[in-house]
Amino acid sequence: MAGVGDWTFDGTWPFEPSWFESPDGRMHYVDVGPRDGRPVVLVHGNPTWGYLYRSFIPALIEAGHRAIVPDHLGFGRSDKPSDPELYRVPRHAERLDALLESLDLREATVVPQDWGGPIGLYWPTRHPERVASLFILNTFAHGLRRERLPPGKDKVPLPLLLRLFRTPLVGEVLVKGLDAFKRGFLFGQGVVHKDRLTPTVKRAYRDVHAGWSERTPILVFPREIPVTGEGPVVAMNTAIEAGLKEHFRSKPVHITWAMKDIAFLPSFLDTLWLDTFPDATVTRLEDAGHFLQEDAHERIVPELVSFVSRGSA
Repeated sequence: MAGVGDWTFDGTWPFEPSWFESPDGRMHYVDVGPRDGRPVVLVHGNPTWGYLYRSFIPALIEAGHRAIVPDHLGFGRSDKPSDPELYRVPRHAERLDALLESLDLREATVVPQDWGGPIGLYWPTRHPERVASLFILNTFAHGLRRERLPPGKDKVPLPLLLRLFRTPLVGEVLVKGLDAFKRGFLFGQGVVHKDRLTPTVKRAYRDVHAGWSERTPILVFPREIPVTGEGPVVAMNTAIEAGLKEHFRSKPVHITWAMKDIAFLPSFLDTLWLDTFPDATVTRLEDAGHFLQEDAHERIVPELVSFVSRGSA
């Protein structure tokens, strides 16, 4: 790919690639660790890729677990076709389902964040017999019922920047031309401890989308945000929410929540996730933002390893 000469990014991403041929394009994923270890599926969102979990993988392997880290189509090392229709959220979910089904996993733990929620939780609700537990990071996977809208509103209010991204032509210039989603959110408001975003880390996130056409998938996601109670994403999330309540309330669920996330607010933890999983254990990270894997991996990783290891004991 143009713009990437060293896929290890100065040794920070040393993992061998694996590939899955989907009808829409080739998907990259990492699958490392003992084959008989507990599978841990780590699912990224927008505008990141598997690199977000680089600090998680070695600790999981060392504990005897198997780490599986996919790149959604359009992200990381996966193909980046220009057709925006390929990046609709249900299409992402169906491709990830197919990839994970090809691995024939059992007793898995799923770790979703950001858009990795609806995309990554589609698979366990369709195949609950394959998944033993959930370790949820800041995300959502819920239907947009009227009582979840702000009082007196018939739509979810969005911040100005997201409204601009959703505006035809303006969004194209900002996201595809100026790379504003990464510059403003990933490298800006989405991280509290910006000193952790070293030049190498920024390059690993920035260079995987080389130019206008390759940034199409980044732009589609904000345009998929459900703001009313209708549409394919709402329908998919409504089904996922029902599946989570049916199949996973009796299984171990842990939620780690970044309290300085400007996108998924602290209130989402109480009104959405603790409604879905009232018995879940919870860790609140007071000094972490949306990309909590960058801000607080040294707190999250030991908790995850302990959580998975308890389930496989």
